Amino acid sequence: MTQTSTFDLPARARHRAAPEHTARDDEQFGAIAAALAADIGDVRRALEAALAHHRGDAQGRVERDAKVAHFRTRLRGLEGFRLDAVLGRMTPADGSAPIYVGRLAVHGSDGRPLLVDWRSPAAEPFFAATRADPRGLASRRRYRWSGGRVRDYWDETLLPSDDGAPAAPDESLDVDSALLATLDRARSPQMESVLTTLAADQDAIIRAGARVPLLVDGGPGTGKTVVALHRAAYLLYSDPRLRDRRGGVLFVGPHHRYLHYVADVLPSLGEEDVRTCTLADLVPEGEGAGAESDPEIAALKAAGTLVDAIDPAVALYEEPPEREHRLETDWGTVLLRGADFADAFEAVDPASPHNLAREEIWEELAEIVAAQLADSYDEHPDPAQVRAALSLDEDLVALVHRAWPLLRATDLVGDLFEVPAYLRRCAPDLTAAEVELLQRQDARAWTEADLPLLDAARHRLGDPGAEARHRRQEAARQETVDEVGLMVDSLIESDNSDMKEMSMLRGEDLQGALADATPVEVAPPDELAGPFAHVVVDEAQELTDAQWAMILRRCPSRSLTIVGDRAQAARGFPDTWREHLAGIGLDRVEIRALSINYRTPREIMEEAAPVIRAALPDANVPRSIRETGVPVRHGRTEELEEILEAWLGEHEEGTVGVIGHPTLVSTARVQALTPQLAKGLEFDLVVLVDPENFGEGLEGAAARYVAMTRATAELAVLTGR
Repeated sequence: MTQTSTFDLPARARHRAAPEHTARDDEQFGAIAAALAADIGDVRRALEAALAHHRGDAQGRVERDAKVAHFRTRLRGLEGFRLDAVLGRMTPADGSAPIYVGRLAVHGSDGRPLLVDWRSPAAEPFFAATRADPRGLASRRRYRWSGGRVRDYWDETLLPSDDGAPAAPDESLDVDSALLATLDRARSPQMESVLTTLAADQDAIIRAGARVPLLVDGGPGTGKTVVALHRAAYLLYSDPRLRDRRGGVLFVGPHHRYLHYVADVLPSLGEEDVRTCTLADLVPEGEGAGAESDPEIAALKAAGTLVDAIDPAVALYEEPPEREHRLETDWGTVLLRGADFADAFEAVDPASPHNLAREEIWEELAEIVAAQLADSYDEHPDPAQVRAALSLDEDLVALVHRAWPLLRATDLVGDLFEVPAYLRRCAPDLTAAEVELLQRQDARAWTEADLPLLDAARHRLGDPGAEARHRRQEAARQETVDEVGLMVDSLIESDNSDMKEMSMLRGEDLQGALADATPVEVAPPDELAGPFAHVVVDEAQELTDAQWAMILRRCPSRSLTIVGDRAQAARGFPDTWREHLAGIGLDRVEIRALSINYRTPREIMEEAAPVIRAALPDANVPRSIRETGVPVRHGRTEELEEILEAWLGEHEEGTVGVIGHPTLVSTARVQALTPQLAKGLEFDLVVLVDPENFGEGLEGAAARYVAMTRATAELAVLTGR
């Protein structure tokens, strides 16, 4: 039976779909499809078996749940791919069989690789090879898929033929042919993967090591964000610290509209285990926080001075009692003096969150009391017995809890804005005028500028309910172990066997296993609290020092991918990247620059470049590689409706961004945005409305530059004059 070809090329390229050009691909695609179907069937059967497997003990339930989660994730990943998982093929120069590269690895029933994962070392030449450095390849083919069919493909010859003759007519010598075809397509509401068209410089950044922070510096349209997303997927595959999911990856974007825009990229690359969020999502109060209206207050909170005030603010609630306390126990009476309390408080690990540290105080007090009892009485109780006795003394409990109270982050930060003396003591570098400026009537009317302070406080304090949960956990654990102990005693007493097998139940390993298997209450985790093994920060030029502290708190390894462009900073960015990052504690940073603008046509960049260079002469303005032949249109604001109607009528696909119109309502294909919300997005047509109102100085220039460079095809600038 003849196999139906997977190729369905446009009329202009059908001569390239001759059987001699596509037969090998069709055969390989059939083998890949069959192998994928077999893998899906195997995983489904394994999942069904795991779901049907029941063991009553806790360890069995844990193992079963882990298997079910693994197979469900694997099945979801496999079912998300079809033949469009095949990106292209490499033909080695040594004459060996072509190697097919895809979004995941696929093997035949005999173990032979049918498709190599794009992140594997074997696939690297597919992205990195150039005519100057072919990496052992004779040629490379890239596919463009739609609806399960190959709608176009591009061949690139990397080595000359043996006789030096030029490439065959069906092979394009234009290195950017696949890329340019992709760039000329209409924009959709979501970002797409660029695996098929990754350039060598982009691939080098994706595969760079993660031992030190990596800064990707690139102007508009250079692909820095999509490179960062591909890098996250690559690191999850290649880095052992991330591959076993210890810590995972966090992607921090500028706003939710942007996160929605990039949402499909990571799953399309074979990865779903990446947390995405905005800075506001890192703090519960971020959901309702408004903008800080006073720029002077915003600057004070951004600088980090108030973040540094959190530690001394907490320390004021960690003062040991000075008065004595007489403790009556079953073993004798002990007098706890101020020095004893001071020793117990000083024993707390400085790294322990405040609300979790009281247990350390009680343990130290138990040691102190046990030692005094041993010195004064014949009976020598162990600290665990003494610890239980301490909790029965209500006056002692109240004394310790007043000296080391449970605190909430909102109360701690709110008090700083409500009690001037408290703020002066915790932030002595503030002037009296600044202290007064920071006071407000509703201390808990949170703004975006407050979020780094709340995050610092929450990190320093810990969960105020954790101590009570810990006590309930230990009580439940001990109750179960005690009950099992009574059962063991009964079994041993009734054991009449010669070998006395039941005596083995006294083994410490079994007792420990019983304790570990005891079900206890577990608090729901804060999935964004970290620490993460790697963090990707997009639009990094916008982060304040205080906001950077939120990021670094979640990435103690300092394994970061930082993406940004100084020229697009909304508040201006006069420092160099190295100066700026050194100021927040990142002294060792590898910097990679992207300088080719794949998105914005040359006609638009010729007008956008002078806008930013007038305010920031050393801006990294990229070089556009595309021309559309359509000049920038200038007109009046009243022409907006006419322009939109005409463009939508002429284009069945594509999107429009209208930037600067205060009352326009967004639709499915037309989005009304501010320059800030437009950052990171792209549209076929961009219309700027009164751009002179975007601001003054460097900030205004950056806003206009950002807005102009969102366009992939056309730009219209409308003014009221």
